Amino acid sequence: MSQKCVHVFVTGRVQGVFFRQATRVTAIKNNVTGWIKNLDDGRVEVLIEGEDKSVDSVIEWCNYGPANSRVDNIQVNTEDYSGKFESFEVRY
Repeated sequence: MSQKCVHVFVTGRVQGVFFRQATRVTAIKNNVTGWIKNLDDGRVEVLIEGEDKSVDSVIEWCNYGPANSRVDNIQVNTEDYSGKFESFEVRY
């Protein structure tokens, strides 16, 4: 199976709406690893690693986010797969 890594930046109303926690739950359900954190400019940054289909599922979810969020834009950059993460964590 093919593995991949993506670096995602989500713009919109994505802080203070449980975006990080809900993304973590989605990531765990999809068996991917990596991390998510808020940025000072109001965006959310996500690094996702795992099987192609699983990573794509999490990216798709990030286009909508949880109920109270509003996603205006999503930027996805493909990176080299590292396999160095053991879980998916919220970073502060």
